Amino acid sequence: MAYERSKRVSEEIKREMSMIIREDVKDPRISDMLSIVKVDTSKDLSHAKIFVSILGSEDERKETLKGLQSASGFIRKQLASILKLRYVPELTFVLDSSIEYSIHISKKIDELQNKKE
Repeated sequence: MAYERSKRVSEEIKREMSMIIREDVKDPRISDMLSIVKVDTSKDLSHAKIFVSILGSEDERKETLKGLQSASGFIRKQLASILKLRYVPELTFVLDSSIEYSIHISKKIDELQNKKE
């Protein structure tokens, strides 16, 4: 039962964080090409790993991660006002390159199809 709750909370955090980052966070280091791929919360809901995918150069990725980490206190405060939890998890941001990898594979498939024709 605790697993189901942490799973539901993870999905809520993912949905709400997307809105908060887009609308409320004004840090210029945070790229507009940011997607929250997945949120993993611990069973006791004290920690949450937020997997983000950032399209852009390596420097843009690093700066965006720094901006997100520095805004984590503000984001937690916003989450606390939206979610009705006793404790809001400590946020840790992790770079996820799955979207970039998918784009890369899609381009390779298109190249193979064009060679075939």
